[in-house]
Amino acid sequence: MSKYTALYEEHLKLGGKMIEFGGWEMPVQYSKGIAHEHVHCRTKTALFDVSHMGEILITGKHALSFLDFLMTNNISKISNQQAQYTVMCNENGGCVDDLIVHKINDEKFFICVNASNTDKDFEWIKAHAIGEYADVLVKNVSDQYSQIAIQGKDSVKILQKLTKTDLNAIKYYWFCEGEISGEKAIIARTGYTGEDGFEIYIPWNSGAKIWQELIKSGAEFGIEACGLGARDSLRVEMKFPLYGHEIDHSINPIEAGLNWVVKLDKPDFVGKKALQEIKSKKTLKSTVGLKTIGRGIPRQGYLIESLGGNVIGKVTSGTLSPFLKYGIAIALVDKKLSKIGTKLNVIIRDQKIEHEVVETPFYKRNY
Repeated sequence: MSKYTALYEEHLKLGGKMIEFGGWEMPVQYSKGIAHEHVHCRTKTALFDVSHMGEILITGKHALSFLDFLMTNNISKISNQQAQYTVMCNENGGCVDDLIVHKINDEKFFICVNASNTDKDFEWIKAHAIGEYADVLVKNVSDQYSQIAIQGKDSVKILQKLTKTDLNAIKYYWFCEGEISGEKAIIARTGYTGEDGFEIYIPWNSGAKIWQELIKSGAEFGIEACGLGARDSLRVEMKFPLYGHEIDHSINPIEAGLNWVVKLDKPDFVGKKALQEIKSKKTLKSTVGLKTIGRGIPRQGYLIESLGGNVIGKVTSGTLSPFLKYGIAIALVDKKLSKIGTKLNVIIRDQKIEHEVVETPFYKRNY
């Protein structure tokens, strides 16, 4: 049975086309369509309901060392009120999930996880709170929060009208605890679109109120609600990974192009030994960005061949970019054919369509 966010009725009022995603009824788009919403986020400001995402609270004397052991990134090096993107791996180096850790203090952390993985992540984290970490309390607080993302060039101006917190003082991947329209909030300068903006965590029951306030505040700037369809195409343009596409239990973060969040110089963490062995191999696969040269749209699962006809990988995410106006894809291919400028063929409807390995992100904002 699908679950509903506190904003469900708001989406219906706006003509949202609802679909099931990660166990939730969510808007994939509104009346103007995905392409319009995508370009609107790139050129103006967009509002997204992301309340389906999960929130997990970690507290206790050993909370810091516990998370440093569970995550590939170096949790011990972030400051209070700083957020960090990281991956949580299994013993074989595969990805349990990618997530954002918000450090409130050494004994209190707030974690945002993927919607479809919330229960799995919670059980995984809780199962490791044993031995020297037995004092760590792991609590799934997802039902306590609505989460709204405001993304785009006027996001600071729009949100600033609703809070006394100085938003310009919050740096990228930092956050603060404050109030929005009189409601307690965690305001994080993070996002999944490539645009400037914030992800705000507010009490579940205040979700609709804050959503309405943001739409009212943003009216003069042309703010529009956008759905998961645009959120997905926006993240593909940034080459941001999505669980079940670029990463999963069988794809490790090194192959997924997330080497930068894997700190093998840490004393130990779950999956470290396996990732060390993977990195030492010469037959690694690599995640690349592909630009369509011929006609066609690359989609997840499409096979990729070398110009010699050998299958060397597959598309993990692909789309016709609404902003760039050509086909783009994130793909997992043999590392020896991952160099920028390499020509490859993607098999689209039984035809070999030429693509080129290009630098990523595909899109870079100009403000």
